[in-house]
Amino acid sequence: MHFLLSIFSDSYGRTSFLAIVDLPSVEDATPIEMPNHLVNAHSSPNRHHSISSKRANATFVLLCRNSDVNGVVASIQSVEDRFNKDYRYPWVLLNDEPFTEDFKRRVQIMTHARISFGLIPPEQWVQPEWIDEARARDGRNQLSAQRIIYADSVPYRNMCRFNSGFFYHHELLQPYRYYWRVEPDVKFFCDIHYDPFMYMQEHDKIYSFTISLYEWEPTIKTLWQSVREFIELHPEYIDPQNAMDFLSNDGGNSYNLCHFWSNFEIADMDFWRSERYQAFFNHLESKGGFYYERWGDAPIHSIAAALFARKDQIHFFRDIGYRHEHFQHCPRGTQWELGRCSCDPDDTFDYTPFSCVKKFEGLFI
Repeated sequence: MHFLLSIFSDSYGRTSFLAIVDLPSVEDATPIEMPNHLVNAHSSPNRHHSISSKRANATFVLLCRNSDVNGVVASIQSVEDRFNKDYRYPWVLLNDEPFTEDFKRRVQIMTHARISFGLIPPEQWVQPEWIDEARARDGRNQLSAQRIIYADSVPYRNMCRFNSGFFYHHELLQPYRYYWRVEPDVKFFCDIHYDPFMYMQEHDKIYSFTISLYEWEPTIKTLWQSVREFIELHPEYIDPQNAMDFLSNDGGNSYNLCHFWSNFEIADMDFWRSERYQAFFNHLESKGGFYYERWGDAPIHSIAAALFARKDQIHFFRDIGYRHEHFQHCPRGTQWELGRCSCDPDDTFDYTPFSCVKKFEGLFI
């Protein structure tokens, strides 16, 4: 899939993937206050605004750079306009470098909610010293030869490792249980008339998504081998009602590459902080695959949720219209109408040949 994208677009950014494939028709499918010592001095002040009286212990999380400011502002505006203006959930923005005053000024006017600006500790971001750089460089060169996006990027690998095993330990996120991950330059198409955080809490969900697709096999050549090693070491962590059939077509012998696209995810950080997930991450970390290959946080989060939780604890927010280049999910039917969705309901990735949504739905048939 990604190889085809690289052929059609040298920059992997000018041509929508959805314009490349023919889309089949789709039928409708069945507050917490931040402790004072953790609040950045530049956090937004509390402003008078009507908000819902019932809220979950939750926050938005946005990992970004100062140079991303235009995309960050656009994403926050989209979230606020479509949902958070009525709930005023706080925002936590994280960066591996200090945020500039101009960045903070641009962002603060976008919301009535509290915004905290955090710095990522170097030990959670920088490539570990024990990584064999010569081997890592050879791996980057091999992926570059295959024209794979971010093939030679160490910062991208730092980000994947941080999102896989560290973000939920950041001091600004310690007070919270649930998070909604937002990226720069994303679009939310529809009004959200209820609280997804409360939905997660009240229905015992630990992970949710809007888009699911296949991973690039060359970037995770040894990931499933490492997963199988962990399963053999810790069979007690595997939930009896797991979603292995989403990950594998042969009972776990091989990985079918399906994963949830983690640039949108609403999830329970207590799950990531649990003994089983931390043991899982530490096992993967010891393999060095974040740097020797290009293991992404999306397959790692997906595999963990599918194996360590019940399958019914994973939720598809099919009524939340969302786009992250070059893929989008657009609701259909009454959900599209009620949400006043600005997307074309026939322009959705859900049931294209490269989507794993049918695989997820098959878990419940």
